[in-house]
Amino acid sequence: MLKKVKYRMAVKKIILSAIVLFFAIAVQAQIENPVKWAYSAKKISADTYELHITATIASKWHVYSQNSGEGPVPTSISFDKNPLIKLDGKTTEVGKLSKSYDKNFKSNLNYYSNKVDFVQKIKLKTAISTIAKGKLTFMVCNDEKCLPPKDVSFAIKINPKG
Repeated sequence: MLKKVKYRMAVKKIILSAIVLFFAIAVQAQIENPVKWAYSAKKISADTYELHITATIASKWHVYSQNSGEGPVPTSISFDKNPLIKLDGKTTEVGKLSKSYDKNFKSNLNYYSNKVDFVQKIKLKTAISTIAKGKLTFMVCNDEKCLPPKDVSFAIKINPKG
Protein backbone atom coordinates (compact mmCIF):
# COMPACT_ATOMS: atom_id res chain seq x y z
CA MET A 1 0.00 0.00 0.00
CA LEU A 2 2.80 2.38 0.91
CA LYS A 3 4.50 1.62 -2.44
CA LYS A 4 1.31 2.58 -4.31
CA VAL A 5 1.10 5.94 -2.49
CA LYS A 6 4.78 6.71 -3.23
CA TYR A 7 4.28 5.63 -6.84
CA ARG A 8 1.23 7.91 -7.26
CA MET A 9 3.09 10.85 -5.70
CA ALA A 10 6.05 10.28 -8.01
CA VAL A 11 3.75 10.19 -11.06
CA LYS A 12 2.03 13.40 -9.92
CA LYS A 13 5.42 15.11 -9.52
CA ILE A 14 6.50 13.98 -12.99
CA ILE A 15 3.23 15.21 -14.54
CA LEU A 16 3.44 18.52 -12.69
CA SER A 17 7.07 18.96 -13.75
CA ALA A 18 6.15 18.21 -17.37
CA ILE A 19 3.35 20.81 -17.27
CA VAL A 20 5.64 23.46 -15.78
CA LEU A 21 8.32 22.66 -18.38
CA PHE A 22 5.75 22.85 -21.20
CA PHE A 23 4.59 26.32 -20.09
CA ALA A 24 8.17 27.54 -19.68
CA ILE A 25 8.99 26.42 -23.23
CA ALA A 26 5.77 27.96 -24.58
CA VAL A 27 6.53 31.32 -22.95
CA GLN A 28 10.12 31.24 -24.21
CA ALA A 29 9.01 30.33 -27.74
CA GLN A 30 6.62 33.24 -28.13
CA ILE A 31 7.51 35.22 -31.23
CA GLU A 32 8.31 38.86 -30.73
CA ASN A 33 6.02 41.04 -32.79
CA PRO A 34 6.84 44.71 -32.14
CA VAL A 35 4.88 45.99 -35.17
CA LYS A 36 1.09 46.15 -35.53
CA TRP A 37 -0.35 46.80 -38.99
CA ALA A 38 -3.64 48.53 -39.86
CA TYR A 39 -5.22 48.98 -43.29
CA SER A 40 -7.77 51.44 -44.65
CA ALA A 41 -9.03 53.14 -47.81
CA LYS A 42 -9.78 56.86 -48.00
CA LYS A 43 -11.82 58.32 -50.85
CA ILE A 44 -10.23 61.52 -52.21
CA SER A 45 -12.36 61.98 -55.36
CA ALA A 46 -15.06 60.15 -57.34
CA ASP A 47 -12.69 57.45 -58.60
CA THR A 48 -9.47 58.04 -56.62
CA TYR A 49 -8.59 56.50 -53.26
CA GLU A 50 -5.64 56.39 -50.93
CA LEU A 51 -4.80 53.00 -49.49
CA HIS A 52 -3.20 53.39 -46.06
CA ILE A 53 -0.95 50.67 -44.65
CA THR A 54 -0.03 51.90 -41.20
CA ALA A 55 2.65 50.46 -38.90
CA THR A 56 2.47 51.14 -35.18
CA ILE A 57 5.91 50.29 -33.83
CA ALA A 58 6.71 49.36 -30.22
CA SER A 59 9.02 51.58 -28.21
CA LYS A 60 12.75 51.27 -29.00
CA TRP A 61 12.09 49.39 -32.28
CA HIS A 62 12.19 50.73 -35.84
CA VAL A 63 11.01 49.70 -39.31
CA TYR A 64 13.11 50.44 -42.35
CA SER A 65 12.08 52.76 -45.15
CA GLN A 66 11.45 51.52 -48.69
CA ASN A 67 14.84 53.15 -49.35
CA SER A 68 16.58 51.86 -46.24
CA GLY A 69 20.21 51.97 -47.29
CA GLU A 70 22.71 49.12 -47.61
CA GLY A 71 22.20 46.13 -45.34
CA PRO A 72 18.73 45.69 -43.84
CA VAL A 73 15.74 44.50 -45.83
CA PRO A 74 13.76 47.57 -46.89
CA THR A 75 10.00 47.65 -46.47
CA SER A 76 8.34 46.64 -49.73
CA ILE A 77 4.68 46.57 -50.69
CA SER A 78 3.26 44.69 -53.65
CA PHE A 79 -0.33 44.62 -54.83
CA ASP A 80 -2.01 41.67 -56.47
CA LYS A 81 -3.42 42.33 -59.93
CA ASN A 82 -7.01 43.52 -59.81
CA PRO A 83 -8.80 44.44 -63.06
CA LEU A 84 -10.87 47.08 -61.23
CA ILE A 85 -7.88 48.98 -59.81
CA LYS A 86 -5.09 51.02 -61.39
CA LEU A 87 -2.15 52.02 -59.18
CA ASP A 88 -1.47 55.76 -59.41
CA GLY A 89 2.23 56.41 -58.77
CA LYS A 90 4.50 54.85 -56.19
CA THR A 91 3.80 54.10 -52.54
CA THR A 92 4.79 57.09 -50.39
CA GLU A 93 5.79 57.19 -46.73
CA VAL A 94 4.25 59.53 -44.17
CA GLY A 95 6.06 59.72 -40.83
CA LYS A 96 9.14 61.08 -39.11
CA LEU A 97 12.04 59.65 -41.12
CA SER A 98 15.22 59.06 -39.10
CA LYS A 99 18.61 58.81 -40.74
CA SER A 100 21.69 57.52 -38.98
CA TYR A 101 24.87 55.54 -39.48
CA ASP A 102 24.58 51.94 -38.30
CA LYS A 103 27.88 50.33 -37.34
CA ASN A 104 26.43 46.80 -37.67
CA PHE A 105 25.43 47.33 -41.29
CA LYS A 106 28.24 49.85 -41.90
CA SER A 107 25.79 52.06 -43.75
CA ASN A 108 23.64 55.16 -43.42
CA LEU A 109 20.11 53.90 -42.84
CA ASN A 110 16.61 55.36 -43.18
CA TYR A 111 13.94 54.14 -40.76
CA TYR A 112 10.82 55.01 -38.80
CA SER A 113 10.08 54.71 -35.10
CA ASN A 114 6.68 54.79 -33.38
CA LYS A 115 4.52 55.08 -36.52
CA VAL A 116 4.69 55.22 -40.30
CA ASP A 117 1.92 55.30 -42.90
CA PHE A 118 2.58 53.84 -46.34
CA VAL A 119 0.15 55.44 -48.80
CA GLN A 120 -0.68 54.19 -52.29
CA LYS A 121 -3.03 56.16 -54.55
CA ILE A 122 -5.30 54.12 -56.78
CA LYS A 123 -7.98 54.80 -59.37
CA LEU A 124 -11.07 52.64 -59.63
CA LYS A 125 -11.94 51.71 -63.21
CA THR A 126 -15.60 51.25 -62.30
CA ALA A 127 -17.88 52.08 -59.37
CA ILE A 128 -17.99 48.51 -58.07
CA SER A 129 -16.83 47.50 -54.60
CA THR A 130 -13.60 45.56 -54.62
CA ILE A 131 -10.71 44.49 -52.44
CA ALA A 132 -7.08 45.54 -52.87
CA LYS A 133 -4.94 42.60 -51.82
CA GLY A 134 -1.22 42.32 -51.52
CA LYS A 135 1.81 41.56 -49.44
CA LEU A 136 4.24 43.66 -47.48
CA THR A 137 7.70 42.65 -46.38
CA PHE A 138 9.45 44.44 -43.53
CA MET A 139 12.33 44.13 -41.11
CA VAL A 140 12.34 45.49 -37.59
CA CYS A 141 15.33 46.18 -35.35
CA ASN A 142 16.20 47.76 -32.03
CA ASP A 143 19.60 48.70 -30.57
CA GLU A 144 20.30 45.07 -29.60
CA LYS A 145 18.97 42.92 -32.41
CA CYS A 146 17.07 42.59 -35.65
CA LEU A 147 14.25 40.18 -36.26
CA PRO A 148 14.17 38.24 -39.53
CA PRO A 149 12.24 39.87 -42.39
CA LYS A 150 8.54 39.11 -42.23
CA ASP A 151 5.87 38.85 -44.94
CA VAL A 152 2.34 40.01 -44.15
CA SER A 153 -0.65 39.61 -46.46
CA PHE A 154 -3.32 42.31 -46.46
CA ALA A 155 -6.75 43.02 -47.92
CA ILE A 156 -8.28 46.50 -48.05
CA LYS A 157 -11.99 46.90 -48.85
CA ILE A 158 -12.88 49.68 -51.26
CA ASN A 159 -16.54 50.60 -51.37
CA PRO A 160 -17.36 53.49 -53.73
CA LYS A 161 -20.97 53.60 -52.55
CA GLY A 162 -20.17 53.65 -48.84
